[in-house]
Amino acid sequence: MSSTAQAPELVLDARASTGESPTWLEPEQVLYWIDVEGPFLHRFDPRTGQDRSWAMPSQIGAFALCRSGCVLVALRTGLARVDLTTGSFDLLAAPPYNPQTHRFNDGKCDARGRFWIGTAFKPLKGAERPKGDMGPDGRAAPIHMFDPVGGLQPRGAECVLANGLAWSLDDRTMHVTDTEARTSFLYDFDPDRGTLSRPRVLTRFQENQGKPDGAAVDAEGRYWCALFGAGRVVRLQPDGSIEREIVLPVSQPTMCAFGGPDLDDLYITTASAGLDEEARRREPHAGGLFRCRPGVRGKPVPLFADRPGH
Repeated sequence: MSSTAQAPELVLDARASTGESPTWLEPEQVLYWIDVEGPFLHRFDPRTGQDRSWAMPSQIGAFALCRSGCVLVALRTGLARVDLTTGSFDLLAAPPYNPQTHRFNDGKCDARGRFWIGTAFKPLKGAERPKGDMGPDGRAAPIHMFDPVGGLQPRGAECVLANGLAWSLDDRTMHVTDTEARTSFLYDFDPDRGTLSRPRVLTRFQENQGKPDGAAVDAEGRYWCALFGAGRVVRLQPDGSIEREIVLPVSQPTMCAFGGPDLDDLYITTASAGLDEEARRREPHAGGLFRCRPGVRGKPVPLFADRPGH
């Protein structure tokens, strides 16, 4: 490991249960993010420090900002388009799982504006499985791709807990992480057909390194991954080795995203869920939103293609 990046600062003491999916919107110069169990979609303005939130009708696992100005939300109960101005809510796709036992988890848009989304076994409290339903709790399930024409379609890359979705600069390689397997994979990606092939391992993390969670790719093509439980975000080399790390004052970082006027800030969401009373005393800012200067820039985030454009 060659260097440690600048120490992160707390920019919003959100105390989220599970902060997730930070997404920078360049035209507005703001950061959107979610609290999964809130369930809330948030909009943070770093110029004023103001954070606005919108309540969701069920747990929100991920989202995408749309070309139309709406938001595509991946709720436990399905994919929906929300107009934050008017409050309109349109269900676009039913979930490909039993919503009593599973929910969507980690979603990103590819360069063509198609939304890719994983799933996770997260039973509701007191939930009972339908008779005969034996899984797929600890079994792998495919990630899905969604677009307005083809709808929601399975696309392979099976994971028990899908995370870390991201693409290479040339759009020919897709990153997919299985958090439960502590493994980050690479797939050949066909941007025309939206298909995956030739899976191989980028890196496997040891138990003492935490669980790989959400991720981002920087302008040099390097993969940044949050290590849940270890209080770190790491930058991986093409050979899977750790080249740089960010150490946080909380143990449960969930995802990182580049933002700021020059895309040289790194925003990091974190979680407080699962911490016992003693851990909460040690980590008073768990669930907060952090920011640092990692020493490299990011790349703009593609918007969901709910209308023609780029």
